[in-house]
Amino acid sequence: MTVVLDASALLAYLQDEPGQEKVGAVLAEAVISSVNWAEVVQKSVAAGVDVDGMQQDVNALGVGILPFTADDADHAGRLWQQTRQLGLSLGDRACLTLGHSLQAPVLTADQAWAAVNLPVAVHLIR
Repeated sequence: MTVVLDASALLAYLQDEPGQEKVGAVLAEAVISSVNWAEVVQKSVAAGVDVDGMQQDVNALGVGILPFTADDADHAGRLWQQTRQLGLSLGDRACLTLGHSLQAPVLTADQAWAAVNLPVAVHLIR
């Protein structure tokens, strides 16, 4: 079964943070949106991590990085109205869009997502 990772979930795994065990258990079936992958790279660079080869390392763990399409952009933009009161970012909505498109659950560390009322199963890792 495919599982969609939010940037926060993959970062928790990569940084050995609380909840990383839940992410580690699904890596072989996991995918992440290219938008959320950009967030992972950005946060890693900001933390001083050498990101050369990181994409290959994450792919070797089984995680697929999927493109963010024009249709995805349309869907994520439309989600703004339903999620704005929760303060969800474009990256958050990109992740939820991928979960919706794949009819797959989403893993996140972002507690605000617990209040999301969308046809996507959201699982908090901590």
